[in-house]
Amino acid sequence: MIAIRKAAPTEYNQIWEIIRQVIDGGDTIAFSPDSSREKMLAFWCGADKHTYVACINGEVVGTLFLKDNQPDLGSHIANAGYLTLPSARGKGVGMAMGEFSLVEARRLGYQAMQFNIVVKSNQGAVRLWEKLGFKIIGEIPEAFNHLQLGMTNAYIMYQKL
Repeated sequence: MIAIRKAAPTEYNQIWEIIRQVIDGGDTIAFSPDSSREKMLAFWCGADKHTYVACINGEVVGTLFLKDNQPDLGSHIANAGYLTLPSARGKGVGMAMGEFSLVEARRLGYQAMQFNIVVKSNQGAVRLWEKLGFKIIGEIPEAFNHLQLGMTNAYIMYQKL
């Protein structure tokens, strides 16, 4: 069973470990593998975000945040980020976090959710978001400098809540 709840500061080490392992690949999230713990935790757990952890048997195996996609007049649309511990992939963590975030975004009063950069080559993520009802509404040429593939296109994905 995957349990998802608000992250506590005492879990920041586990969140950092997930972030570190994911950014090391340079293939799914825009941050450089050289990004520091301080920089990443300030971003992921910042005051402008609602940060959560996903746990299996009490172990933190995933993390997500929700935030306003834009300030002020764009604040009715949520933006989100999701990371799963590589060793926990294939266990339904991404799906559980995605489903949770849609319910939570509605509860927080958002009217829609938008992902500004979903790396096109990350087909697992693209399939997951489409399965959860997101539509590709645009494609940005060479938006992501993939460490193995070089300049790679990215999608903008959207769902009305």
